[in-house]
Amino acid sequence: MQRFLPGIIIIIVLATAVTGGIALFRSTRPSPVVNSTPFTAATPATTVTQPVASPVMAPVSENVSVTLEEFGDYQCPPCGLLHPELKSIKAYYGKRLNFIFRNFPLSRIHKNAQAAAQAAEAARLQGSFWQMHDTLYEHQKEWKDESDPSAVFRKFAAEIGLDLKRFDRDLDSLEVKARIDADSRRAESLKIEGTPTILIEGKQLLTEAMTAEGIRRGIEVMLQRKAQVSSRP
Repeated sequence: MQRFLPGIIIIIVLATAVTGGIALFRSTRPSPVVNSTPFTAATPATTVTQPVASPVMAPVSENVSVTLEEFGDYQCPPCGLLHPELKSIKAYYGKRLNFIFRNFPLSRIHKNAQAAAQAAEAARLQGSFWQMHDTLYEHQKEWKDESDPSAVFRKFAAEIGLDLKRFDRDLDSLEVKARIDADSRRAESLKIEGTPTILIEGKQLLTEAMTAEGIRRGIEVMLQRKAQVSSRP
């Protein structure tokens, strides 16, 4: 028995090495790409998933544009973090991107979200929506925990040059509240429950695609699709 012991040990070692090699090969093989497009066919709002790799996109005519809708809450921390990325994307695409912000204040968890939305919409009536929109997000920490943020919002209004008497009057106007309510009803009709949520040409981005890369990818894909449609005879 002792004469065969070294040979048995060698066989065991070789078998272990072969098994380990097979396991290593299996673990290092790349996973197959199931879906090469960032869009799936979900309803009522089609979802967009972040791609494994972004292919090189062909240049798209400046005459082609897509619509991006953001459903946001000014007190929402993730919305605040995403804001600079969206601002950069909006500047980059210019006229090729129709950027629409939809008010979706989650008042049950963000006590000042409704008041912030009213401040932004009151500024819209003076042609300064985007200035107030940006200020609210970029200075979120200054007002989010205030028991009454109205003084802070009034300071913002003064800094961007609004007529303060009109701003005060418009804050609680029916026109302002009607616009916020209309945005919220649209969110509910699409079964949107959280913020931020982004739709590109009516197709919803999945949570994992809510990054600068994922949003740009979605925009590029939809620009390509619209360009192909517009070029058909």
